[in-house]
Amino acid sequence: MAATRGALPSFPPGFLWGVATSAHQIEGAVDRRAPSVWDAFGAEPGRIKDGSTAAVACDHVARYREDVALVRDLGVDAYRFSVSWPRVLAPGGLDFYDRLVDELCAQGLRPVPTLFHWDLPASVEEAGGWLERDTAARFADHAATVAARLGDRVQKWITLNEPAEHTLLGHALGEHAPGKKLLFDALPVAHHQLLAHGLAARALRAAGAHDIGIANSHGPTWPASDDPADIGAADLYDVILNRLFADPLLLGRYPDGFAELMPGDDVAADLTVISDATLDWYGINFYQPTKVGAPGPADVEFSGLTLPAELPFSVREIAGYPTTDFGWPVVPDALTSLLTGFRDRYGDRLPPLVITENGCAYEGLDDQERITYLDGHLRALHRALEAGVDVRGYFVWSLLDNFEWAEGYTKRFGLVHVDFDTQVRTPKASYGWLRDALRARRG
Repeated sequence: MAATRGALPSFPPGFLWGVATSAHQIEGAVDRRAPSVWDAFGAEPGRIKDGSTAAVACDHVARYREDVALVRDLGVDAYRFSVSWPRVLAPGGLDFYDRLVDELCAQGLRPVPTLFHWDLPASVEEAGGWLERDTAARFADHAATVAARLGDRVQKWITLNEPAEHTLLGHALGEHAPGKKLLFDALPVAHHQLLAHGLAARALRAAGAHDIGIANSHGPTWPASDDPADIGAADLYDVILNRLFADPLLLGRYPDGFAELMPGDDVAADLTVISDATLDWYGINFYQPTKVGAPGPADVEFSGLTLPAELPFSVREIAGYPTTDFGWPVVPDALTSLLTGFRDRYGDRLPPLVITENGCAYEGLDDQERITYLDGHLRALHRALEAGVDVRGYFVWSLLDNFEWAEGYTKRFGLVHVDFDTQVRTPKASYGWLRDALRARRG
């Protein structure tokens, strides 16, 4: 029996509704792009939990028209996708994105490309990857190449997706590609991604773009107790998750104690590049709050990650809330507090916000838990709007079930079920719920 929910509250005129995907997770057609760090990572035994690869994934390169029709029929305004840097490097690689953008425009949908969603070309990684400053300049060239081809039809751009996760999971803990375990020696990766954003924003503006954002992941940090050791550990975690990337972008400076840890001869000059007129809006990916305490005596497993004991904090379970198939707590009010907290912290330095990802992993076609999750978070978002936070849009993660990085195909975030053997797409109950809610909103 489907749960009964009331109509969604009224959002402002012009509020942007969308769904999101990423290239490596859905495209397939691995033979028509250059190798990426995820190809090499996934080839190492034990890296992907079900032993799968993204060689086919959702076969989106062949089936993009079917997928765009699903976006259109859902009734949203925009489709957020990523442009695979490895595909752009292949002969004719941009032709696919030309066709995709044309199809989106023909169906009345706004294309919102992300220029980097974790799939670094293997050739760039072999030259040092994000540990090398030159990668930021290479990324700016990539941005210029894509903008020259698509900029006549694309207005809204996203430079990077979740540089914090790419730094932490890919370079500090080794749980994602490229699989490095550098802990705090991964900080150059953070700085070079931020510099890449600034240089790419300049390249996009030179190509005529005037609607540029970034998609950063954020969430409230809750101390495990009122013990000073737990509070101090939670404060540090909060800086890393919520300020290490936001402060340079919005304030032009790193949190106290971090600037001196960053690479380069003139970090102050880099911060000018990072922050100077690079953002027209700020994207927030939100999934859950995090409870943090003082470090423990041994490595721990948490949400599928191995957190080493030498970290200066430990992540604890949040009890008393329902959880997703990832084990993440479902706490919609945490989104309200996050957004009002950003407004209070950054004041007039905060540009308009867009929720660039929000979603959950659940099995099944009759995914009532996903409906409850989305309903609750949209109401929480509306409460932030009522509190005066300037939020201009909301993107659901994700349109399709997909290759969920190190989890392989074991976690399903899609509004649309994908049978990975037959590639048949089947809209879930959550797809129908969101479609009907958007129709009702529009009258």
